[in-house]
Amino acid sequence: MSDSAVRPRVGHIQFLNCLPIYWGLMRSGALIDVDLHKDTPEKLSADLVAGKLDIGPITLVEYLRHADELVLLPNLAVGSDGPVLSVNLISTRPLAELDGRPVALGSTSRTGVLLAQMLLSEQFKAEPEYFRCPPELNQMLLEADAAVLIGDPALRAMYEAPRLGLEVTDLGLAWREWTGLPMVFAVWAARKDFAASHPGVVKDVHEAFQRSRDLSLGELDKVAEAAARWEPFDAETLATYFRALDFSLGERQIAGVREFARRAAARGEVPPLPEDGPVFAEV
Repeated sequence: MSDSAVRPRVGHIQFLNCLPIYWGLMRSGALIDVDLHKDTPEKLSADLVAGKLDIGPITLVEYLRHADELVLLPNLAVGSDGPVLSVNLISTRPLAELDGRPVALGSTSRTGVLLAQMLLSEQFKAEPEYFRCPPELNQMLLEADAAVLIGDPALRAMYEAPRLGLEVTDLGLAWREWTGLPMVFAVWAARKDFAASHPGVVKDVHEAFQRSRDLSLGELDKVAEAAARWEPFDAETLATYFRALDFSLGERQIAGVREFARRAAARGEVPPLPEDGPVFAEV
């Protein structure tokens, strides 16, 4: 690191969708230079906002709620420009018939949950009765007509649900068809105060993440084969999943962020983004 006295506290999402961001870090030895904290997206987002982390992933909704305290790391995100495979609305009936019906929300991602609520309200004119519960599909559908699942449970459910006669709506694909834009589910950010005090450290961590991602994207079959040894998915399924994901944050993705922010702000869920857009770290 540029400042050898500082070992930054860095978040790591324990979902498969972030494996390509971190796989190369393990290979390169860059993890030696950071204090890595592994947890769910919800917990890591809360810790970054609370100052318990210096740099890390944060769900898009939480970034938008706390953009004045954070700076974005450019060209690094988790999203999709079409199907995402692991952010799904699974229903026992057509979505237009969910008005007034119980819908269970898996408790792990505010962004995916808000996207599902936007889609049902604005596209299908449905206002269900929402409640939160652990992300276990069978249990959710004992009490609800539909369920929003995120991450690894959603990926499993995507393959299981059609065999059970359930309707699966891939929320990444639904957003793309709705707006014509990519969907960004999580971004990487640094706390503004930390970035101001330790710009070299932020730059080093950001570059390490990008190198790791690029290394992984060049060897996705190897990443999938390695992950298949400890995950309940075969290597082919994982390789297909990793290739569906978009880990970039360029102009089209920022346009998607701004459109999501506009719709979320109109619902009172987040403050409006400034007209000049997200604030990026100078790295």
